[in-house]
Amino acid sequence: MKPLLSKRLLSVTLCVCLVLALCWGDRASAHDPDEPELEVPEVAVLGEKPVAASSQQFIPDKEIILQPQGRPAQILRLIPGFVAVEHSGGAGKADQYFLRGFDADHGTDVGFFLDGMPINLRTHAHGQGYTDLNFIIPETIEGVDVHKGPYLPEYGDFATAGVVNFRTRDTVKEGLIQGAGGEYSTQRYLLMLSPTKDRVRTLFAAEGFYTNGPYLNDNQYYRTNLFGKVTTNVTGRDELSLQATFLQSRWDGSGEIPFRAASTGLLDRFGSVNPYEGGNTLRSTGHLNYHYDTTSGGEFFANAYGQYYRLDLFTDFTFFLNDPVKGDGFAQFDRRAIYGGDIGYKQRMQLFGMPTIGTVGFQTRVDDVHAKLGTQTLRTPTGTTIDSDARTVSYSPFVKAEVQPFSWLRLSGGVRGEFFTFDVSNRCTTCAEQPDGRKGSGIVLPKMSMIVGPWVGTEFFVNYGEGFHSNDARSAVTIGASSLARARSYEVGIRSRPWGPQGLELIATAWRLDLKSELVLVGDEGTTDIRGATRRQGVEVAARGQVWGPLYVNGSFTWTHAEFRNGDAIPLAPEYTAYGAAILQWPEGLTSQLQATYLGVRPLIEDRSITSPSWITFDLSERYRVPVKLPHGRLEAFLFVQNLFNTKWEQAIFAFESRLRNEATGVNDIHFVHFTITGNFGCRGHRWSNGNLRSLDIWKPAGTLPFCDTLIIGFHQFLFRVLDRIRGFQQ
Repeated sequence: MKPLLSKRLLSVTLCVCLVLALCWGDRASAHDPDEPELEVPEVAVLGEKPVAASSQQFIPDKEIILQPQGRPAQILRLIPGFVAVEHSGGAGKADQYFLRGFDADHGTDVGFFLDGMPINLRTHAHGQGYTDLNFIIPETIEGVDVHKGPYLPEYGDFATAGVVNFRTRDTVKEGLIQGAGGEYSTQRYLLMLSPTKDRVRTLFAAEGFYTNGPYLNDNQYYRTNLFGKVTTNVTGRDELSLQATFLQSRWDGSGEIPFRAASTGLLDRFGSVNPYEGGNTLRSTGHLNYHYDTTSGGEFFANAYGQYYRLDLFTDFTFFLNDPVKGDGFAQFDRRAIYGGDIGYKQRMQLFGMPTIGTVGFQTRVDDVHAKLGTQTLRTPTGTTIDSDARTVSYSPFVKAEVQPFSWLRLSGGVRGEFFTFDVSNRCTTCAEQPDGRKGSGIVLPKMSMIVGPWVGTEFFVNYGEGFHSNDARSAVTIGASSLARARSYEVGIRSRPWGPQGLELIATAWRLDLKSELVLVGDEGTTDIRGATRRQGVEVAARGQVWGPLYVNGSFTWTHAEFRNGDAIPLAPEYTAYGAAILQWPEGLTSQLQATYLGVRPLIEDRSITSPSWITFDLSERYRVPVKLPHGRLEAFLFVQNLFNTKWEQAIFAFESRLRNEATGVNDIHFVHFTITGNFGCRGHRWSNGNLRSLDIWKPAGTLPFCDTLIIGFHQFLFRVLDRIRGFQQ
């Protein structure tokens, strides 16, 4: 039993949150500050940026704020077919990502960016392309660009299954102070404000987060985030943006549970074989974006970034399989500096009477890495398996052309070149694995798209593109290894708004992706494996938009068939996924959302003899703007209930051999990370008066009703209590 609250209340995490939204100044000017103001009538312009593929998507912030707080990867489920799960027995390290038949592990085949700055980490100690999104504060994001497939020349490494680019705000209209606390000692604190909003536009944010989670061994996950951004116009035709982020966190993990131990009662489903798993990480980034608009319809752009990163990770998958005395725990250490940028020019013109946009650009990136793998017991190192310095440098020129020869036809295409150098130095002369050497490699990637329409609000898309992911430098320098794994992707699709531009949008896409065979390094073992050529193909359907009056829907269903070219299944590759959300905007400022996420049966090994169970979970979100005037702010209440019906489901699941201390030999078994909770419930509403922050009393449910009834009834009771208390303050 944890202090104050019972661990048996596993269906929800009760979180009561208080927030102050303060208005500092008026809305930032929308015009160029160096040009004279013009008196023009107000005109509403409705429309969307043209897309190059039916699977392309933009997620606005109004959908992001309806997702539960505390875990940035929750946003990704809004992408059709995208599933992100924790698999370390608690929050802390990067999520496991699934998209288009890829178990992308921590990001190997999905490219992640923050305002164009790459997030994936090359030659990472835990896995190639490792992507930890916990340095992102969701409230600073104004939207997310999603591009599936390798069809855009602007994106290179890891952009095979898709690309996700988080776009940050320049300012916020209202400052924000938020404090949250709830079950399992969960706490979240947030400060976000824009001191200036005119010629110099600023945004600053700070976040603190802590949770123990539902596990018998407390997660003890601490996270601190800082964010700063300054945007200005140096001249009347340009924009300069500087931004920085800082993340520091630590956690204890409960790890994966063998099914045999949980089913016999040897272990609780929230227990742990080795409670000394966990780790700590630090990441700091600096980023510059600049663009200048010429008088002839051109745009010059230049971007630069630098990052420092550190990770210490302690894990134990097989327990006592290899070492019956000390155990099989292992430690991974990563230290790195990353720097790079891009420069280019875009020109809009009329070519033989056809609207045309041409872009030429050049990108470069350097990763200086010290990665180490070794054995450990109780987080004390006991040996070294591999210890290397690795330097990976890439040079990537690209060209892109977009032409519209007819009003009903758009063509887009380009070519991207990739030139890599891998330089690895061994630091351990007694290790079993001693990668060392230097190697160069290059690849040329053509891309093309055709868009036909619109007719009656309907467009048709045909896409072809080649992409790649780089391999770990330690395997790339191995004789006979392939440094760059090429992928070829094909896609056809349709997007339609049969009921007008503001009505429901219907989307359907069919795709295929072939990835060649490669030699990859297994970061958890320090060995290299041959991975055969694969083929993935599937269908995606989605619908989103306004159905009737205040009712909006967002839903998708995907089917994928993924296998090696010899017919074997690709372990963990999802076959069916689905997501659905209904959003109802009530009068008087209340917004309700009911959403469901589904992941179908997956093969856990190549011969399909062991599969994972399917699962579906439901979440409820409520946000309410309280109609009470405050001297310097407003009041807002919210309710998040995750796993509304208390589904018992395995968030991550694997099949491999392990051995418990009381077992004579290893046993092939299913291993899982269980998940049956978390919900956030509460009200945001601090009042700022005469410089003093005054807290409101919090209603606490008695727990005598079923969980969902208690939370929903209590939410509405709480609103009335808040209103009564505010009236008392004002008197």
